[in-house]
Amino acid sequence: MPRWARLAATGAALTNVPSALWRVAIAVGVPVGLAQSEYDQMHAPGWGSYYLVGLSLVSEFFGFLALGLVRSWGETWPRWIPYLRGRRVPVMVATTLAGLGALATTVFGALFVHTSINAADMAASAWGTWLLNIVYAPLLLWGPLLGAVTVHYYRRRTYVVQG
Repeated sequence: MPRWARLAATGAALTNVPSALWRVAIAVGVPVGLAQSEYDQMHAPGWGSYYLVGLSLVSEFFGFLALGLVRSWGETWPRWIPYLRGRRVPVMVATTLAGLGALATTVFGALFVHTSINAADMAASAWGTWLLNIVYAPLLLWGPLLGAVTVHYYRRRTYVVQG
């Protein structure tokens, strides 16, 4: 496995961590530079915290899946998965899902940049806006990193040695 592919997969998996931690901070009521009206609108802390933590967990899960493109469990289903254990992961299923994920996260990143540049409807202090941009900026890399690793995975798994 080339070093660049391992680093790109790890990078894709880690791009979610700053924004997830930011959302969890909001969920537990840590001040992140937002106005009280923003916390109230998100119902955080409170029942809205479940959504914020859930969104963080889901994004971390999908980020973690990028590692499967460079690890053995991305080629053969792990033993703990009933009915699939030990079987080969279908290349087209993995690459199609990862490719769609790369496309979706790239579009999300572009929309985030467009939104943050054009107007923040959020009531936040200057440092709160700065922090928001800092924690979400790594998401710009998620799609391209995942796309590169997906292409590498496809090529590695479908390459047939010609004799």
